Amino acid sequence: MMLEWNDYQKQLLATIGEIATLSPDTVRGYATLGQAGTKTGRLDTKTRELIALAVAVSLRCDGCITTHTSAAIKAGASKEEITEALGVAIAVNAGAALVYSARVMDAFTAKTA
Repeated sequence: MMLEWNDYQKQLLATIGEIATLSPDTVRGYATLGQAGTKTGRLDTKTRELIALAVAVSLRCDGCITTHTSAAIKAGASKEEITEALGVAIAVNAGAALVYSARVMDAFTAKTA
């Protein structure tokens, strides 16, 4: 199913608004986490958003994808920069699968010894 990303983002923000009404400390705590890294000034907004997109793909979070795609575009990220960040996510996820495949082989060896 293809999402209508702009509509999805609006709906998501409305639902999160409801959660904020019911549990303001939860949403406030989340917002504090999101803003904490920006206070150091070590990474610019575009870099942070490119990292967020790579993580969003790794976590398979559609809400993160729509939110951070908008933020990356607003921060000046090009399609090519986003694609490069996604390439890092693809490589790391493939690497993680390889590492965990090695763990399966170690478990097999331990269980058949």
